[in-house]
Amino acid sequence: MANWELVSSAASFGGQQQRYRHQSDSLNCQMHVSVFVPPQAQKSHRLPVLYWLSGLTCTDENFVIKASAQRIAAELGMIIVAPDTSPRGEQVADDQGYDLGQGAGFYVNATQAPWDQHYQIYDYIVEELPALIRQHFHCKQKASIAGHSMGGHGALIVGLSNVQQYMSISAFAPIVNPMECDWGKKALGAYLGDDTTHWEQYDACHLLKQQGQFLQLPILIDQGLDDDFLTSQKLTKPFDELTKKINYPAQVNYHPNYDHSYFFIATFIETHLRFHYKHLMSQ
Repeated sequence: MANWELVSSAASFGGQQQRYRHQSDSLNCQMHVSVFVPPQAQKSHRLPVLYWLSGLTCTDENFVIKASAQRIAAELGMIIVAPDTSPRGEQVADDQGYDLGQGAGFYVNATQAPWDQHYQIYDYIVEELPALIRQHFHCKQKASIAGHSMGGHGALIVGLSNVQQYMSISAFAPIVNPMECDWGKKALGAYLGDDTTHWEQYDACHLLKQQGQFLQLPILIDQGLDDDFLTSQKLTKPFDELTKKINYPAQVNYHPNYDHSYFFIATFIETHLRFHYKHLMSQ
């Protein structure tokens, strides 16, 4: 099998919604990636790229089916890359819970057995996948990154830790303080062990506290106030409070009546795409 094989392609707003599979060196398994290729890809200029990281239980397909992003991406001429949320396969360690194992990679590099054999998804998102995208698509060198829930956590920690690679960060209902919420404690403890100092590099609040005065990346966050996980999983607010404390110019919006679902994402995805496009085109 070729290391970048087209599995499916469907016309969408003049572009193509495509799905690829490849053998991942980082994750030691076969992976699927969904890519929206806008109609402007036929021209010679390099296109902006947005990476979208999905949340717990999702695959690479949830966003492209449910978020209604293709119309605006086609208008803007933006490539959207949506990877899977974890390694997959019969040989890949898993858990009976929805919040650990396959579908719940938490965008970390696992150090504990049996997870360390495959769960190096931080390296996959930061290094391996962007190299493949640059190889197969005519795109700008720097990208932007966004995500939802666990994927919002991923977008924040990846963007804040690799400012040289990204032009902007955004998130919907992100897990911002995984060291202090049940989802995060379970996943980080399993993947990284009991020493919480090893968790800090994967906690957006810790990263912002340590690096905020040196960072320049624009950040946009949207949060529904009817989100069932808002308080229990410490979504958005701890990060928002910290940006105000250190005077970091993040834009955080709260929306009455909206929950944690893709209906919420679909409502505000256009704002996020235009936000990223503005910053992507400044390079």
